[in-house]
Amino acid sequence: MAKLAGFWLGSALGLALAVPALAQDAETVVATVNGTEITLGEMIVLREQLPEQYQALPDEVLFEGILDQLIQQTALAQTLEGNLSRRDQIAIENERRAYIASTVLSEAADAAVSDEALQQAYDRLFAEAEPTREYNAAHILVETEEEARALKSEIDGGADFAELAREHSRDGAAQGGGALGWFGPGMMVQPFEDAVTQLEVGEVSDPVQTQFGWHLVRLNETRMAEAPALDDVRGELAAELQREAIEARIAELTANAEITRNPEGIDPGVLRNQMLLD
Repeated sequence: MAKLAGFWLGSALGLALAVPALAQDAETVVATVNGTEITLGEMIVLREQLPEQYQALPDEVLFEGILDQLIQQTALAQTLEGNLSRRDQIAIENERRAYIASTVLSEAADAAVSDEALQQAYDRLFAEAEPTREYNAAHILVETEEEARALKSEIDGGADFAELAREHSRDGAAQGGGALGWFGPGMMVQPFEDAVTQLEVGEVSDPVQTQFGWHLVRLNETRMAEAPALDDVRGELAAELQREAIEARIAELTANAEITRNPEGIDPGVLRNQMLLD
């Protein structure tokens, strides 16, 4: 935001304390620029659109900064009023359309999330879910099968798996001794998962090939994972409900709209022809 620093806050605060509060609404005029009114409602909407770091500023600073910005924008806009190019007019209409569409989708998304809807989504996914086995494993990733087999021989001879991983493995887990942490079914590529599920705790696999290279996999531990609590997945469930609601709203409105497409005879490359806007 322009000129947020350096406002005369002392004077602004003194004025605020000296003047009695007046009845205010969105149409309250806070400034005029060459006869163009700037309203309190415009200031409120602009504040809502500010990045989070500005939202935390003191109200006095925000008020002066937002008013200053709107005054500057109004003065600048007046220089082109009545003389907007066709490109400018189209850009403004695109912004208007996008804002309205976003508002419609936001309303649909907000309406989709309720305690009841969240509980129903949770029950649908987890109420009858069986406990699943999770695995804690480590690996060493190298480029060739020969390297993997040589390292396997060292491990079989008593070499420390974690030390070999730190020395030879070529992925981000190397610094942690190859530790991959806990994971469940479907979280690893299939050959890797197949190898893990066939190991006994403490056992190291033969070389396993995936698209990433050749792995030696050590199974550290297993556990049975129960369904998560509702509060633990509330965010994910809400996001899914909103996504479904948005898709449904778009499908509903486009299905019920009278739409005519006329792309025949138009070269898609014309989108690059900016001269059409001149």
